[in-house]
Amino acid sequence: MDNKDIGLTHIAFSVKDLDDSLAFYEKFADMKVIHRRGERATDARPVAWISDLTRHFAIVLVENPESADTQLGPFGHLGVACKSKEEMDAKLQLARADGVLRKEPVDSGPPVGYWAFLDDPDGNTLELSYGQEISYLIENN
Repeated sequence: MDNKDIGLTHIAFSVKDLDDSLAFYEKFADMKVIHRRGERATDARPVAWISDLTRHFAIVLVENPESADTQLGPFGHLGVACKSKEEMDAKLQLARADGVLRKEPVDSGPPVGYWAFLDDPDGNTLELSYGQEISYLIENN
C-alpha cells in the first residue's frame, strides 16, 4: 500500500456546535465533510473531518459544548486561498453581511498577497487570501 498520508495531515480543535461550524467552513472555505461519526446524546462526541479536496489534509472538528480550549486567534489562524480576487471579494461581502469579517482585506504584496480575517462560530480565525506564493516558495527551496 502506498501511504500518501505522510507529513502534515490535519489540524484538530473543539467547537461548541458542530453544525454551525460545518456551515461556516462550507460557506467561506469551500470545505466538505469527508468523515463524520458520533451522535449527540451518546457517549461518542460528534466529530467531522472536513477538506477542500485539493490535497491530503483535513480539519478535524470535535463538538464539545463545554470546551475551554483556547481559540485559534487573534493572530493564529487557518489560511485558505481563493481561486481569484473576485471570488475572495464575494466571500468577504457575505462575511460582512453575516457579521463575521474581523479584518478588512489588505494587499501585502508578494509573497503574502491579498488577505483578510474572519471569525468562525467559536471565535477562531480564518484567513482568506489570494496571491500567496506558498507553492512557489516550497518549489524553490
